[in-house]
Amino acid sequence: MNMEKEKVTSAASGYVAVILLFLLLVAGICGLVFLNQFAWAIVVSLVLVACAIFIAIGLLVINPNESSVLVLFGDYRGTLKDNGFFWVNPFLVRKKISLRARNLNREPIKVNDRLGNPIMIGIVLVWKVENTYRAAFEVDDFTHFVDVQSEAATRKLAGHYAYDNFDDDQKEITLRAGGEEVHQALERELSERLAMAGIRVLEARISYLAYASEIAGAMLRRQQATAVVAARTKIVEGAVSMVELALDQLSKKQVIELDEDKKATMISNLMVVLCSDKDTTPVVNTGTLHQ
Repeated sequence: MNMEKEKVTSAASGYVAVILLFLLLVAGICGLVFLNQFAWAIVVSLVLVACAIFIAIGLLVINPNESSVLVLFGDYRGTLKDNGFFWVNPFLVRKKISLRARNLNREPIKVNDRLGNPIMIGIVLVWKVENTYRAAFEVDDFTHFVDVQSEAATRKLAGHYAYDNFDDDQKEITLRAGGEEVHQALERELSERLAMAGIRVLEARISYLAYASEIAGAMLRRQQATAVVAARTKIVEGAVSMVELALDQLSKKQVIELDEDKKATMISNLMVVLCSDKDTTPVVNTGTLHQ
């Protein structure tokens, strides 16, 4: 048998065992009470009571989404996954393992992103035991193993991606904007790490993401500056298009003939009006354009 493979086993009904236990116990007590004048009857009665106690030790209850790993003198005999009331060999060591889905909400930890910036990142992990043999024997404590490996996976993920792009032209995936792709990368990393413990990763998501406190202020100012530059770029692009349209319409409709100097003056005035971050104050010229 492959010792890394889980073997699902079965067990005898616990109700039949309880009936047998009750009969042995009644017979033993009756023998001690009514036949205590005979030495052989006392011995038989004690044996019957001992057998009843032996049977009682083997009784086992398996709740829904629960399992019991059975080991006999160091030999793995299988995993009992059926729900109900059972009886097993009393010499079997029984280790119950829950098969329910569990949540791990890790507190944010300080790590460095791909650019070396210190950031705070926390994750939420949903997992369950899939291979009870590995969970019981491949690692010392599978719940602690999940906790440690989730931190290691989080640090590795942060080292592969930058926190954010500061240039709209950059197309690389980031922790903040990566979305589903970053979450899938986290799930793959955790699945690979937890497979040896028989753990199945159901879902993994980044629950908290921020710059570390020592650089948060500087990064906020950098983001604000980047946003201002991006906004100004769009404003200038729009202003150039509007000026180009104005000159083109004036030329087509022959409203006025403009030489190069007048065009330059007009372009300058329009750009000031369109690109200014404050309302402009018009000046009415009652003379000629040269006055």
